[in-house]
Amino acid sequence: MSAMNRKVIQTLAETISKHAEHFNKTEVEFLIREFNVLLGEQTVSGRAVPGLDRGKFRSILHNIFGMTDDMIMDGVFRTFDKDNDSFVSMKEWVEGLSVFLRGTLEEQIKYCFHVYDLNGDNYVSREEMFHMLKNSLIRQPTEEDPDEGIKDLVEITLKKMDYDHDGRLSFTDFEKSVREENLLLEAFGTCLPDTTSIESFEHHVFQEQLEQ
Repeated sequence: MSAMNRKVIQTLAETISKHAEHFNKTEVEFLIREFNVLLGEQTVSGRAVPGLDRGKFRSILHNIFGMTDDMIMDGVFRTFDKDNDSFVSMKEWVEGLSVFLRGTLEEQIKYCFHVYDLNGDNYVSREEMFHMLKNSLIRQPTEEDPDEGIKDLVEITLKKMDYDHDGRLSFTDFEKSVREENLLLEAFGTCLPDTTSIESFEHHVFQEQLEQ
């Protein structure tokens, strides 16, 4: 374990667990330890870095949770990095994982919407849908202009989800659609882990550390 001793971890866990309601204090301690392991001895020009940078965070999403879509991984990073300092701090890591691994439907609707709102204007526009769907669909080599098919898909999606008919999705549109049809939660790309990766990550962090 890195230089952080048990007492310090317990104190940090005490504070952080107040904001991460889906983990108990012991689980938060284990997540802090895992954070330290993943962070390693990162320094920038001799100073310790404040957290996981985009590259490191994306490799965690890829290696541990099997994510492959760059655009979506950037969105997940942005959603975890609440203070926009380009690092996921220890607190942001635990609070983000609380929703990512165990969030209620309501929390995950907010989370997915935030990931899909690429430019942060509180709407998912036609253009954003187009880019995300284009990224997440497997292109067939026989297709002459796959973009046309994606444009059609955007229009179908808007027809189904755009309740106020303004040509873009607001949070209210998105929430209403997902409540009616839960499968639409990840309509524009996989941004939540599947059950298998959740179980293996939680087993690794919570069980294996207990056994040590």
